Amino acid sequence: MILELIIAIVIVRYLQKSMETKINFPTWNIVLTYIMYAAIILLVSYAVFHDARPVIKWLGHLLLIYLIYILYTQQIFQQAKPVLLAIAPFIILYVLNDIMQLTDEKQYSALKSLISTGVGFSIVWMIVMWFITNKQRKALEKEKIKTQEEAEQKTIMASMKDELEVQVAQRTAELTKQKEELQHTLEELKATQSQLIQSEKMASLGELTAGIAHEIQNPLNFVNNFSDVNAELIEELKAERIKPKDERDEQLETEILNDIKSNEEKINHHGKRADAIVKGMLQHSRKSTGQKEPTDINALCDEYLRLSYHGLRAKDKSFNATLKTDFDESISKINVIPQDIGRVLLNLFNNAFYAVAEKKKLFAKDLPGFKNPEGLSAYEPTVSVSTKKMAGKLQICVKDNGSGIPQNLIDKIFQPFFTTKPTGEGTGLGLSLSYDIIKAHGGELKVETEEGEFTEFIILLPQGME
Repeated sequence: MILELIIAIVIVRYLQKSMETKINFPTWNIVLTYIMYAAIILLVSYAVFHDARPVIKWLGHLLLIYLIYILYTQQIFQQAKPVLLAIAPFIILYVLNDIMQLTDEKQYSALKSLISTGVGFSIVWMIVMWFITNKQRKALEKEKIKTQEEAEQKTIMASMKDELEVQVAQRTAELTKQKEELQHTLEELKATQSQLIQSEKMASLGELTAGIAHEIQNPLNFVNNFSDVNAELIEELKAERIKPKDERDEQLETEILNDIKSNEEKINHHGKRADAIVKGMLQHSRKSTGQKEPTDINALCDEYLRLSYHGLRAKDKSFNATLKTDFDESISKINVIPQDIGRVLLNLFNNAFYAVAEKKKLFAKDLPGFKNPEGLSAYEPTVSVSTKKMAGKLQICVKDNGSGIPQNLIDKIFQPFFTTKPTGEGTGLGLSLSYDIIKAHGGELKVETEEGEFTEFIILLPQGME
């Protein structure tokens, strides 16, 4: 009898806790509470009033049967069906035991041991089913919590998506316009650069190129710098938008958007300034056809080596370097776009001269690790170019004895906008454009380097003879 009442109390507490009846089903929570109190009263009475135990026992049976009836007939307690399955064998055997004891004492005595064994097995069954049901309940609760979190996340993401789509649409329209303007400027700049390389003499073209680079460098640096800042601000805005609504700082979002707008006005201003410089360049050049033509690669390499050197000398009269050439005279003319290959060579030579000039400055400062036993004069800036015919391909090597490229940056140097130069001294487009030009010619552009010693760029072009 005591175990029966304890089971009733445990079932009531299990339902109240697992179904949160106090919040979700307040009426049934009151009913279950009354049943629990009644079970406690009967339990106490059974322990105190020994003479009334038969009556209390049957009241306990009726209370438990009523509880089972509620669980079986009410739709809201469907999840308690496994609990009924767990306690049903025990209740049936327990009630059967009391009925037989009351109605047929002789038959009860004969079956008493069998019923006791059945009650023992039913208790084991009840315990096993209880653990299984409890485990399933916890799993369902976890799944429910996970589903709720996913639903909340989807709602938040949908709201953010709608807001961002509006902003993206507005920004896309503005950026498309700016892209068209910048694309037009870039196309004019490419055409102008090719025309200048082909039309001017070596020395005068070097001075003009240095002047143009100096004039156009400032607005391009402003555009690049403010673009980088905008990219960081957009990432910061995205991070703020992802936060829950109650944690977001709307004032910070407004400040970021204002900063982005201010930066774009500056980008537009300096972009127009660069456009004006390009238009000035157009007045001094002719338009290129961009067609492949038979080209003497040896002469082209020699021309652009001198062009790059004199361009740097035009900006820094104190700079000097040793130029070395090793041309394979057996190479015939090959079909290339000379202006494009010239641009690649000019970029590689400019990078080489920049590397040796920077290393020379480090030696001149007498910094630790840059002074060797023979003294400062032992370092002689050297840039070399060589050509060689090999297995159906033409190889061009541009080598300098500068500080080399760190190994962790080798895989990045051909990426657009990546540069190892300080801010304001490089756009990060030179090697990327050079790589694309060589690929468009069906060739390869590779690099070999040793940090602190040298850098060598290797161009492989197919020998399509004219």
